[in-house]
Amino acid sequence: MGKIAFLFPGQGSQFVGMGKELIHQESSAKAIFEKADEKLGMNLSKIIFEGPEDILKKTENTQPALLTVSTAVLEVLKQHGITPDFVAGHSLGEYSALVAAGSLSFEDAVYAVRNRGLLMEEAVPAGVGTMAAVIGFDQERLEAITAEVSTGGESVQVANLNCPGQIVISGTVGGVEKASALAKEEGAKVIPLQVSGPFHSSLMKPAAEKFQEVLDQVAINDAKTPVIANVTAKSITSKEDIKHKLIEQLYSPVRWEETVRELMEQGVDTFVEIGPGKVLSGLVKKVNRRATVIAVGDLETIQSAVEKLKGESVDAGK
Repeated sequence: MGKIAFLFPGQGSQFVGMGKELIHQESSAKAIFEKADEKLGMNLSKIIFEGPEDILKKTENTQPALLTVSTAVLEVLKQHGITPDFVAGHSLGEYSALVAAGSLSFEDAVYAVRNRGLLMEEAVPAGVGTMAAVIGFDQERLEAITAEVSTGGESVQVANLNCPGQIVISGTVGGVEKASALAKEEGAKVIPLQVSGPFHSSLMKPAAEKFQEVLDQVAINDAKTPVIANVTAKSITSKEDIKHKLIEQLYSPVRWEETVRELMEQGVDTFVEIGPGKVLSGLVKKVNRRATVIAVGDLETIQSAVEKLKGESVDAGK
């Protein structure tokens, strides 16, 4: 068998009730939810399990919520002795990956991403910025369109390079609308995204400056497992590198397609998506149809993942 990478999802994968059954069956998962509530001084678990959805969808709640659920699933997997050769996460998911790599403690990570969400919200008030997915369009041409629109008083950039033919743009509402219209004229399909802000665009630079102070308050260690950084799609392990990349990540594109290709070049053939949803599994398949992808988000999928990866049946009531 080739190498294994653990992948962690970002915003958009959340749903009310995610992770709920884990805490009834697995004490290690329950402990993670309790740590989150205690560290943040709020009942995050209740928002995750009960919603309402519009509260969970607020970015300062979504970010710690996804990190918490992904880490809880990770803890259960770790008990079965499944370890990765590499880790990577999409945008916010990079923090879950850093927890998995031993670079951040869960408590420090949950504190950091709660503040990351608050600062992102503050940098660009809701309704000012947005994002849209552009399907079936050339990257260079799209970069030219966004550059052209950005000279006219609006701001828009390429934000996520997800997989062949799927690129997300981000910026002011007007900028995204203009760039979308131009891409559509040239045959692209455009899907507006349900997000609260223009993530991974230059509009996030004010948040990045303040976020530096948040990261100064947490302990970042060298990663024990190589992390493929969003900003460069290259492997990093040094704590200084990790810190710089987390700041840059706020206003830089997420190079996800390149990340998957880099992992494949490093000998990874099995990708385990840890957390809610199957967004990243789908993106991996679009980059490489032959890759083995396993999405793990609840007890049932954990059990089948352990059987696949270790060839052993699991007693679920542990």
